[in-house]
Amino acid sequence: MAVVHRVGFVILLFMVTYCTCRYEPTWESIDSRPIPGWYDEAKVGIFIHWGVFSVPSFGSEWFWWYWQGTKVPHYVNFMNKNYPPGFTYGDFGPMFTAEFFNAKQWVDIFASSGAKYIVLTTKHHEGFTLWGSKNSWNWNAVDVGPRRDLVDELSTALRDHTSLHLGLYHSLFEWFHPLFNQDKANSYKTNYFPTTKSLPELYDLVTKFKPEILWSDGDGNAPDYYWNSTSFLAWLYNDSPVKDTVVTNDRWGYGTICKHGGFYTCTDRYNPGHLLKRKWENCMTIDQKSWGYRREAVLQDYLSTGDIIKTLVETVSCGGNLLINVGPTHDGRIAPIFEERLRQMGQWLKVNGEAIYSTTAWRAQNDTVTCGVWYTAKPQEKAIYAITLSWPTDGSIILGAPKVTEGQTQVALLGYKELKWEPVAAGGLRVYLPQLSPSEMPCSWAWTLKLTGAS
Repeated sequence: MAVVHRVGFVILLFMVTYCTCRYEPTWESIDSRPIPGWYDEAKVGIFIHWGVFSVPSFGSEWFWWYWQGTKVPHYVNFMNKNYPPGFTYGDFGPMFTAEFFNAKQWVDIFASSGAKYIVLTTKHHEGFTLWGSKNSWNWNAVDVGPRRDLVDELSTALRDHTSLHLGLYHSLFEWFHPLFNQDKANSYKTNYFPTTKSLPELYDLVTKFKPEILWSDGDGNAPDYYWNSTSFLAWLYNDSPVKDTVVTNDRWGYGTICKHGGFYTCTDRYNPGHLLKRKWENCMTIDQKSWGYRREAVLQDYLSTGDIIKTLVETVSCGGNLLINVGPTHDGRIAPIFEERLRQMGQWLKVNGEAIYSTTAWRAQNDTVTCGVWYTAKPQEKAIYAITLSWPTDGSIILGAPKVTEGQTQVALLGYKELKWEPVAAGGLRVYLPQLSPSEMPCSWAWTLKLTGAS
């Protein structure tokens, strides 16, 4: 079985590296492109939601829409109470200052988290671009607010740190752009907005910053042919400067999500709990109520480090990648609670990364006997990893899924040493865990048993 997995991996790597195929602007052709191997091996990424919505930093990153689109009373009352009559969303632009933004400091935090890639929101649904887009005149970070190209600064700092891949998020639609709303009123039979705004921005992002992930979002309920998505993706895969390494998601027009594109995202915070036929990603937030920074957040709104590790383990066990989101402040800081969570995840990965990075899903995702045990594998190394989310109180743990052989199977606790085990009558094995003081524990939150010589 391990030989088959290894051969398949080599064939896939060959196809990704050396394939000279030309992709046609059809979903059948676009969907046939293999996912570049680096993405599946990476497993962990950092999502960054940053924009003008970080100035009011209230409710969510959809602040403008909830305030003036659907006029949610909670948002309307907030504005009436705190800002003068006639204040517009555009007035928040100059307040997006980013004076404390230090790209190298951000990259240090992201690298310490154990993540292997980042995805920065270059433009959310508000239309404000974090780079000097010539298609977003006077509504971008070079002309307004910071008067700096924030995408360029972060991408430059990232490339100086070779362990991280650059990903860029881009919203196809914009809530209040007059051209989009004109096309919408015409039932998308005209395409003034994508041809003059959205598509030129996408080409600009790719040619200027050369991202290895292009994370599309926000179709505005417009179909993929309105966005000319397949033609753009054919160019991206055939002729762009990142054609061999770039990875894309599935949000390229109404009806494409969880159906077309590169990896699947399906819904926000997607965690199916089982294997999918295609590579997928769980994009989720540390602040459970928002992707953007919120000043009114309280401690209980944030996931604990244990919650994050649990989600990471479940996601990777089922063949997914975890994209974990932070929301920086308007002045460019990553709040200490976000930094703490990321650095603690990195501490856990320093011990247990062997069971996460470059692994594959095993034949069983979770254990058949003991709850809270999830599996990953490295077939080429004949290794199985059993990650338990809780430390047993009786000094041992039963694993029902592995098939073991006395004299051949070995079990080790990552970060510690080899452990004793014995077979159990019903099948599987009982592993005896050491009695350790808190200071002797190899890590916190979850622990990994490495099995070799098992099947």
